[in-house]
Amino acid sequence: MTTDTGTPQNGDDLEAEIAAAAEASADGADAQANAQDPLELARELLGEDAAPEDMGGLLVAKLQAALAEIETLKDAGLRALAESENIRRRAEREKTEARIYAIDKFARDLLPVADNLGRAISTAPEGFKGDPAFDGFVTGVDMTQRELLNAFERHGLTRVGAKGDKFDPSIHQAVAQIPSDMAAGDVAEVFQPGYVLAGRTLRAAMVAVSAGQPAAEPEASDPAA
Repeated sequence: MTTDTGTPQNGDDLEAEIAAAAEASADGADAQANAQDPLELARELLGEDAAPEDMGGLLVAKLQAALAEIETLKDAGLRALAESENIRRRAEREKTEARIYAIDKFARDLLPVADNLGRAISTAPEGFKGDPAFDGFVTGVDMTQRELLNAFERHGLTRVGAKGDKFDPSIHQAVAQIPSDMAAGDVAEVFQPGYVLAGRTLRAAMVAVSAGQPAAEPEASDPAA
């Protein structure tokens, strides 16, 4: 026996094709038999009391309600996702800040040490300068202060408040306003330096702000004139 293309076909292949065709036909018949009647499906969705002529409108309304609920759930899901991301970012920020400002209290305790080293240098008696032993002592104190300040900077703690700086209320605390040769609003004197830790003012610098040059006194008039 040959196929439509003229290729010889044995009996086993023919029987296999017949069996496959019969099985496919049976599956199709079962699927058709098991297919639910659209009217019955509509009654399951809408209830047995739904009139056939009303089913179309009712199904559309039910579909619209389902779509609206999906949108509501989608919006709620997006809001929950955004809130979760905000919580994660806030936790990361707090973790970073905790790491950066972990030395806050320790740094505050060391500030008086830096202050006292600065006072020791600035109040060194002039009469002893030139003596090798005294000069060596002052140099040692100065080196100690510099090393301490370098250690501060390595950990994000920076000294602020220098004579001639523009007054900045975020890092300066004005305790006086005095006339000086500097422009008005500049720092004229520094009574105590301030410190900033990673952008946060740990201690404001105590300064006197320049009020500008004093007004010139009027010249005395010539009585003869």
